[in-house]
Amino acid sequence: MVPEIIILAMVAAFLGLRLYSVLGRRAEQEEEPVPQRFESDEKAPVRPAAAPAPVAPPRMVELEGVMPAVERALREIAAADSQFNLAQFLDGAKGAYRMILEAFWNADRETLRDLCDDDVYAGFTAAIDAREAAGETLANSLIRIEEVRIHSASLDGRMARIALLFVADIAAVTRDKDGNVIAGSLDDAIESRDVWTFSRNISSRDPNWLLDETDEG
Repeated sequence: MVPEIIILAMVAAFLGLRLYSVLGRRAEQEEEPVPQRFESDEKAPVRPAAAPAPVAPPRMVELEGVMPAVERALREIAAADSQFNLAQFLDGAKGAYRMILEAFWNADRETLRDLCDDDVYAGFTAAIDAREAAGETLANSLIRIEEVRIHSASLDGRMARIALLFVADIAAVTRDKDGNVIAGSLDDAIESRDVWTFSRNISSRDPNWLLDETDEG
């Protein structure tokens, strides 16, 4: 029995050594640090951060036919006011042209107050007061805006001013207090040429431009 026990003990010791030789090496290998994706034996050179891309200049629409002085003024306005966009300004001016005309024709003083400066508002309301005193009403209609052209522009300090020539077809009718047509005709639209000047203090938080002068084109 003794020799058998000794033999079994030797076999167990041999197996234990074999297991240690395998498991021990595996454990040692697993404890070695695993290189990370962004690690290397040598430190990578530190690169300076990329410079920010230059800011694109304010977008301007095609200025075909505009005088050089007017173009310079428009670019000065765009440089001083990062929110200025000429294409959007022209679209807004066309909308304002329609709204102001319709407000004047319909004696809508509140809308005129929102869209005009003090002097122009006073002129419109004086004409409305005189019309109402005479018992007259207008039945005008803006048929279409044929053309909008930049007439002039300036930047005086922080006050920007842009004048536009509007060429439009308008059907105009004036009626007396009894409803009789005393001027104009809805059947025949006439061409209207108006030069309207819009202004805005570019330091103001209010993005709206006001009508501050009207003239015939």
